[in-house]
This record gives sequence, structure tokens and C-alpha cells, in this order.
Amino acid sequence: MSAPGRHARHRLDETIHAPVRFSIVTTLAGSDEVEFSAVRDTVEVSDSVLSRQVSTLEAAGYVKVRKGYVGKRPRTWLSLTAAGRRALTAHLDALREIAGGRP
Repeated sequence: MSAPGRHARHRLDETIHAPVRFSIVTTLAGSDEVEFSAVRDTVEVSDSVLSRQVSTLEAAGYVKVRKGYVGKRPRTWLSLTAAGRRALTAHLDALREIAGGRP
């Protein structure tokens, strides 16, 4: 039996682990910055659901929100912070370890 807290599940990031937030973070990981509507469409959630989940990720320091305009139309862009990238990498490493069945 291994020592308490050694199993990879203890390294999963609860903020990222939620399915919608995990989808958002992985979507952002592939680009420097993604428009809010593109993330919404990729993750297949409503504006309000995306907004709530992004707020949680932003509070954790994982996502940066930038607001601006394209012409006269307001736009919102999302990007993964360096802390968010590190958290995602660690989370994915823990998932791989769990999936591989290694202690």
C-alpha cells in the first residue's frame, strides 16, 4: 500500500478538472488568444455558462480576459496565462499517470 497522498489523483487540479473548464483550458492551450465566441462554439456552451467558468479560471489566475473593439463592436478575448499552462501540464501529467496505472 502506498503512502497517503502519493496517488496521482491528489495532483489533479480541481479548478481545471471540471469538464467545461477543462475544455476551455485545453482550447486556449492551442493559441495565444481566442475570441470568446470561438471558445463558446468550440466548447458548445452558452455565453452565460462560459462567462461563469471563465470567471472561475480567471480568479485562479489561469485565464486572462481582454476586452476591446473590432470596429464599433465590443469583443472579448481569452488567453491562458503562464500559471494556467503550468497547471494544465501538471494536470495532464497526473491524468496520464492515472491512466497508465502507475503509482
